[in-house]
Amino acid sequence: MKKKIIGTLVTILVLMAGFFGVRALFFTPSSPSYLTVPVTREDIEELVLATGALEPIKQVNVGAQVNGQLKSLKVKLGDRVKKGDLLAEVDPVLQENDLRNAEASLESVKAQKRAQQAQLEQYELAYERQKQMIQAEASSQAELEAAQAQVKSARAGLDSLDAQIHQATIRVDTARANLGYTRIIAPMDGEVIALITQEGQTVVSAQSAPTILILADLDTMTVKAQISEADVVRIRPGLPVYFTILGVPNKKRHSTLRTVEPAPDTITSSGSMTSSASSTTAIYYNGLFDVENTDHVLRTFMTAQVSIVLGTAKDVLSIPVTALGDRTRGGYRVRVLVNGAPEERVIKTGLNNNVRVEILEGLVEGDQVIVGEGSKGDQPAAAPRRPIRI
Repeated sequence: MKKKIIGTLVTILVLMAGFFGVRALFFTPSSPSYLTVPVTREDIEELVLATGALEPIKQVNVGAQVNGQLKSLKVKLGDRVKKGDLLAEVDPVLQENDLRNAEASLESVKAQKRAQQAQLEQYELAYERQKQMIQAEASSQAELEAAQAQVKSARAGLDSLDAQIHQATIRVDTARANLGYTRIIAPMDGEVIALITQEGQTVVSAQSAPTILILADLDTMTVKAQISEADVVRIRPGLPVYFTILGVPNKKRHSTLRTVEPAPDTITSSGSMTSSASSTTAIYYNGLFDVENTDHVLRTFMTAQVSIVLGTAKDVLSIPVTALGDRTRGGYRVRVLVNGAPEERVIKTGLNNNVRVEILEGLVEGDQVIVGEGSKGDQPAAAPRRPIRI
């Protein structure tokens, strides 16, 4: 009996030893594992991204200043013209008639002046006779005064006619200018980018000059980049910029920011200087810069993906932004893997483009910075395979 009890105890001890041995062998506590990235050298740009539209640097709506039928168009869409070239003609019949009427009115007033001058000479002679007769006591004082009044009246009449001649001359000049406006001349060098009015249409300029065509200088384009109100406080004229267009996304075109408009475009549409504090509409300010377009690849109203460069750092130490920890008075906390164990450091940073950040102090090239961690868990047992039924 005693041997049986001892055998049972030995069996229990062997089983317990086997249990703890298997547990120690297959179920050891997992040690933490770390995801790290090395500190490397890269070029970093701190950018403000914006979307813009391309416009010609100079664009003119060429219109008619007179009424009439558009008699002929001398250009077609896409033509390049020089300043002073004839673009179109409005039927000049009405303006020619106005000029002839104005010239006839001028001649009529001049004829009246010549008649008034002749009458003035007659009154002056009569006045001289009255003065001689009054000395010889052959006439009365009243007749002398009447002759003098006639002279003054005739001279005043001449002054009035001189004013009328001046007015008539102005009417002639206006009619001659209106006749000249029937020939529409290019005000600048450029390209015809739109034809608004076709031959045979009647143009009426009573209220405003109707547009016949649009002329633009496409050798230089202006980009209007819409900058959000959150970013515009960091933007100033003179910053370098570059952009791409959708058709050629891999080619960067470089320029310099010329100006930032002081008010958003909405100020012209709303017609008011006030805005609602509860408005949910995003506010954007236009940043303008120019770019050469001698090859004319850039076209009006193309979309531009604009990058405004706030700062550039070449060949500097950098890490991903995701590796940054809490901010402290001296910089940021990061964890570095040293001999398999994490070590906390405080680093100073420079440029930050929201993807990578420049390292000024606290790390050296090759340091392994921890960006995440996990644990090596027990491998799950494979699920039993279901029998295949045929």
